[in-house]
Amino acid sequence: MVHTSRNISDLSARVKRIAGQVAAVERSLADDAPCADILHLVAAVRGAVNGLMDEIIVDHLDQHVAKPGLSAAERAAGAAELATVIRRYSK
Repeated sequence: MVHTSRNISDLSARVKRIAGQVAAVERSLADDAPCADILHLVAAVRGAVNGLMDEIIVDHLDQHVAKPGLSAAERAAGAAELATVIRRYSK
């Protein structure tokens, strides 16, 4: 089930902004920008990706773990999926 479809345009806009930020990092590297400037850009990318991840995690929790009417098996599956992603993301 694609539970992000209700806000796909918002998520797509965030991804496009992240792509723009990554392109700015690439341009800065090519232009031999100061290291501090590049580090600030990379930190901004990381923050944007973390924000996107947070939003999708909350949406997943709402739809696949906490949603009323889910069976115990569905809740367990949703929680297991989320645990797998969080473990992979935190490496």
